[in-house]
Amino acid sequence: MLTIDGSWGEGGGQVLRTTLAMSALLGRDVRIERVRAGRSKPGLAAQHLASVRAAAEVCGAQVEGARMGSQQVTLRPGDLRGGQFRFDIGTAGATTLALQTVLPPLLFAPQSSLVAIDGGTNVLWSPPQEYLAQVFLPAIAQMGVGAELECTRAGFYPRGGGRIEARVAPLAGALRPLAWTERGRLRSLTAFSVVERRLPDHIVGRQVDGAREALGSAGLQVQTARPACASPGTMLMIAVGFERGRAGFTAMGERGKPAEEVGREAGEKAAAFLAGEATVDPHLADQLLIYAALAAGETSYVTSQVTEHLRTNAWVIRQLLDVEIEMDEASGRARVRGAGLPVATGKHRAR
Repeated sequence: MLTIDGSWGEGGGQVLRTTLAMSALLGRDVRIERVRAGRSKPGLAAQHLASVRAAAEVCGAQVEGARMGSQQVTLRPGDLRGGQFRFDIGTAGATTLALQTVLPPLLFAPQSSLVAIDGGTNVLWSPPQEYLAQVFLPAIAQMGVGAELECTRAGFYPRGGGRIEARVAPLAGALRPLAWTERGRLRSLTAFSVVERRLPDHIVGRQVDGAREALGSAGLQVQTARPACASPGTMLMIAVGFERGRAGFTAMGERGKPAEEVGREAGEKAAAFLAGEATVDPHLADQLLIYAALAAGETSYVTSQVTEHLRTNAWVIRQLLDVEIEMDEASGRARVRGAGLPVATGKHRAR
């Protein structure tokens, strides 16, 4: 059994989620020790526990340590399976992070899947559902992934109560590598202004005004949403699409924070990115790594910042899969020589 030190690198949920995804996908027994040891409240919180249970369900695993506060988790995977799944985080924990845990193994399952996850859809310290739909999924679609996301109910902190639903098709062939070392032409620049229905209408436009001021771009497209949620909240995300690259930048509203500042915060991040030469934002660089490691061939892309999350993800992947991952801290270029994992039947994996 492979033992993973959960305190390595950033010492948070990243180690846990990547280990769970790779274990379920490859069929390797793992024990994760010192789970989230780098956090003020170590061990499994609600959203991490949901990821453990979700990973176990999609591969019929035997699990030990799946309880709140546990600092050690053991997963012994069975056979991968597709089908219909529903996971309830029970709090405003990030539905998007739970989905990212089970998406890699479900791509290698023998059947299509419909995954419903209840919890927070737009919360701090995690990608909002708009980011997955507009940045992450279009990026991995270029690698051959067939997955669609729908937010059927939005959920802000503290009550959550949101739901995302993902339809996942099994891969038709090995994942294709990405060659994203140069952006090419800017294809899209879109602001998504989301304001809970009970809040004043003017907040929607004021958030956009702040983003426009920071970007100084007349080419900014706008999409708005006024969902009814269990808790009020606001968010603005800017999605950037190039011929060869994608990025997204988010700011969350909070009590006492002017709407213009929310938009300006996201806009300044996007403006700084557009002024550089990176092809992906730091979060996407991290999220793409597991797919690059599984792809048939060499993937390369340039991130605007090599983060501790990216380094941690690379370390975890190397523990479970014999792949070469290189990162140039100065240029932000990541290069991954993928393993070319063949399309799975759910039973071909070696322990």
